[in-house]
Amino acid sequence: MARVLIAEDDEPVRIFVRRALEIDGHVVVETRDGAEALELLERENGAFDLLLTDIRMPLMDGIALALAAAPQFPNLIILLMTGYADQRERAHGLDALIHDVVTKPFSLADIRAKVAEALAAGPKRPG
Repeated sequence: MARVLIAEDDEPVRIFVRRALEIDGHVVVETRDGAEALELLERENGAFDLLLTDIRMPLMDGIALALAAAPQFPNLIILLMTGYADQRERAHGLDALIHDVVTKPFSLADIRAKVAEALAAGPKRPG
């Protein structure tokens, strides 16, 4: 199974997503914002298969995180999450970097399926 990094500032959502992905046997590491996630990625030399990040977060949002992480870790699959239509629009220019944007709220089955689909598709920017 995959090693997944979650960047999500909303603790209940973070816990829900972690539990959903652990059902499928993924190893999940949680961070509370983009800055913390980027620091962890750099410290672990990108040793994750998938980055699942909220777009709207304090310190560093998910789009800034994707823009910083993608060039450094080309094999990292990036999946964004948002509950805001305007944030989803901001992500449209990132098609070459990200796999998809998952709209909140989502069900347990929805997030599991989106992650499985992203992992099956592989990275957008093979390194």
